Amino acid sequence: MLYERVVRKALFRMHGGDAERVHETTLGVLARVGPALRFGTGVRDEHTAFGVRFPNRVGLAAGMDKDGRALPAWAALGFGFVEVGTVTRHPQPGNPRPRLFRLRESEAIINRMGFNNAGAQALAARLERLGPLRIPLGVSIGKSKVTPVEDAVEDYCASLRALYRHGDYFAVNISSPNTPGLRGLQDREALTELLGELTATATGLARGGTRKPILVKIAPDLTDGAIAELLEVCARYEVSGLIATNTTLGRDGLAASDQVLAGEAGGLSGRPLTERAREVVAFVSKETGGKLPIIGVGGISGPDDARRMIDAGADLLQVYTGFIYRGPGLIREIGKALRA
Repeated sequence: MLYERVVRKALFRMHGGDAERVHETTLGVLARVGPALRFGTGVRDEHTAFGVRFPNRVGLAAGMDKDGRALPAWAALGFGFVEVGTVTRHPQPGNPRPRLFRLRESEAIINRMGFNNAGAQALAARLERLGPLRIPLGVSIGKSKVTPVEDAVEDYCASLRALYRHGDYFAVNISSPNTPGLRGLQDREALTELLGELTATATGLARGGTRKPILVKIAPDLTDGAIAELLEVCARYEVSGLIATNTTLGRDGLAASDQVLAGEAGGLSGRPLTERAREVVAFVSKETGGKLPIIGVGGISGPDDARRMIDAGADLLQVYTGFIYRGPGLIREIGKALRA
């Protein structure tokens, strides 16, 4: 409650309400103080999925800490795992600003960041300096904007090669709405080529050992038929799991006061996505007979949302927008509810 009554209000007023500048400032503070923070504020509720053991089932979604600047802090705040990225083979500045918008009454965010990051090699160097983390690390990889769609496969594979030794699992982001042509990689033919090369690359990098898990992150805007086709391709290449879902291009469920911002281009996240994300998780779970591990993400703003996502078939959860609006206390509340 202290966060929502005091801290959030102060943060939202900082820098004249510029959401991206507030994000950068907060991330900078966490990067500086993270190594000094005590570990152990999270709820212990061990869970194993796709061969990885997690201290609890609540993770930080990709996008919050793209370049892995504040990794020790996320562990100290109680997260059971963290996903960095989305990172691309080539460093890129992302789309022009402004590109991040808060829709306060709807507890939502619209972003069109465009995979702004320092590149796969820079992230690999940072992770090398940092050494092993206290919680599992996921790495989300995507296509560089300068890379033509027809060359996307090698772009993804280059990032995988650069970061393979550092990640506990890898998320293949083919569903962001902010990189031209990216969502076309969810189509059967394109996905077949991409997953075929990625899994072959990962198998080679494993050098006879167990291949590290590869997960696919999908959009909430896909039809059930399109998701079913995608799942067939994932099964063919023994993909380890699915992340459902990314942001949506839809604008349903927004408060009247947020309609002015509804016209901003980009992906919508937060509470308006709660029901659709849960529907996708339930559909994937049913289609795969509950055998494919799912990370459920989208509109998780409290313990009830978390329990319902787990009941729908998710093995693990990720939060992003809910964390911005509810603060660190949300992680412990969800952890306690799931353990109970």
